[in-house]
Amino acid sequence: MFKIVRKEELVPSSVILHEIEAPRVARKAKPGQFIILKATETGERIPLTMADTNPETGTVSVIFMVVGKSTAIFATLNEGDAYMDLIGPLGRPTDIEQVGHVVCVGGGTGIAVLHPIARAMKKAGNRVTTILGARSENFLILKDRMDALSDNLIAMSDDGSTGRKGFVTDALKELMATDRPNLVVAIGPVPMMRAVSELTRSEGIHTLVSLNPVMVDGTGMCGGCRVTVGGEVKFACVDGPEFDGHKVDFNGLAQRLNAYKAAETEAMEAHRCRMEAQVQQLEKQA
Repeated sequence: MFKIVRKEELVPSSVILHEIEAPRVARKAKPGQFIILKATETGERIPLTMADTNPETGTVSVIFMVVGKSTAIFATLNEGDAYMDLIGPLGRPTDIEQVGHVVCVGGGTGIAVLHPIARAMKKAGNRVTTILGARSENFLILKDRMDALSDNLIAMSDDGSTGRKGFVTDALKELMATDRPNLVVAIGPVPMMRAVSELTRSEGIHTLVSLNPVMVDGTGMCGGCRVTVGGEVKFACVDGPEFDGHKVDFNGLAQRLNAYKAAETEAMEAHRCRMEAQVQQLEKQA
């Protein structure tokens, strides 16, 4: 069992942080790697990239958005409760090098994934500019922490409630014209990572993205997380999760994600219909 030592609702009832006791993982984990969590014996295995690690306290932190049944179960766990299983660290860590000017672009819960990477890039001697985006101020997570480790932070929001109104690509385009980056790391929703990659492609700026296809075992056995990169099939769990954004087949990735969402929606609707039928049967019997 892996006990939760701290819980924080970054966005009430929507975006949750769990700090979890996992000493061996905390000692070995590196920026960019992920873990797989399971809450109960019959629960779903959920991959989450670590937002932070602390080898001294033996803890790892994850941040997740409540979007389905499993993450809703995760959200019910409080300090003192425990996950049944925690597996990791998995995936290839980020290549941290001193390259000069690194621009870290984060959107939504991707900001949590970006946090340890930006910190490591700064520690390696790079000048770090961070661009964060969210739909509104309430959903812009970790802003203060990212600001503390960045040389410059630019906040963008869809509604203008924090920072500037607009998209992260608006800020990146302006920055590229005045202070060209040597490396861009973009993590967030697939459309955002795709837009960033297309923007930097024309300028030949190396761009890393962290992909989030559906994973099951996390060791390359199931093939569920396959993506096409540079015309070759890769498994995000063992070959990634980070890839060259200019080589990723974002169309294929989006299609696979939408297919799984459609299947999940269909399964949930079928379950709802079965439950309603059972209720109607019980009412007739009564």
